[in-house]
Amino acid sequence: MAGSPKDNEEKLNQVLNAWKTLAADKAFAGMTAEQFEAAIAPSFTTRQQIDDLDNQRTHLINSRNDADDASLAKAAALVAGVLADPAFGPDSSLYEAMGYTRKSERKSGLHRGSGAPPSGGSPPPKP
Repeated sequence: MAGSPKDNEEKLNQVLNAWKTLAADKAFAGMTAEQFEAAIAPSFTTRQQIDDLDNQRTHLINSRNDADDASLAKAAALVAGVLADPAFGPDSSLYEAMGYTRKSERKSGLHRGSGAPPSGGSPPPKP
């Protein structure tokens, strides 16, 4: 009877509900319906504990993300303070050590074409 956990849960509930509905006063396999229910209780208790832990994990992930947002905002303010400080600024080693590119090391952004047609296309038509 080893199926998926969901299938197992449904099967246990089905068996218990059928027994309690149709033969509640009858004993099978040396057990009453109440004894069987007590015997299978760990399956449901464990499932509830897993659900509780899943909810706690979701809550902790959300709390971590909220804390990261607040921390990153503080870090951005700190970097802005370094940029604005005349003793440091955008060309300082401190700014670079924080993971940014110093102003003097940035590329200009100017790109000059080589005069060759862009690659990847078909050649221009011949006259």
